[in-house]
Amino acid sequence: MKSVSLLLENVGRRLAELRAARGLTQEMLAERAQVSARYIQSIEAGKENLTLETLAKLANLLQTLPVAFFEPPVTDKPRPGRPKKNITG
Repeated sequence: MKSVSLLLENVGRRLAELRAARGLTQEMLAERAQVSARYIQSIEAGKENLTLETLAKLANLLQTLPVAFFEPPVTDKPRPGRPKKNITG
């Protein structure tokens, strides 16, 4: 089901965008939501099928409406893996 996979990816990307816009790390959001950081990572990776209860809880913590998660992502799709470190000489 390609459309479901795309929806999960887009919701995850929107969560990441909204979280970052508020200056929160995955760990900070996880602590506030009383879930593991791994769970937040999994949501942002598009691997979790969220309940409406979880969506509402995350929206409340991010001071937004649940519908914001269904808006198209603004950022480009992230590349897998950790970002490269910027080494200055």
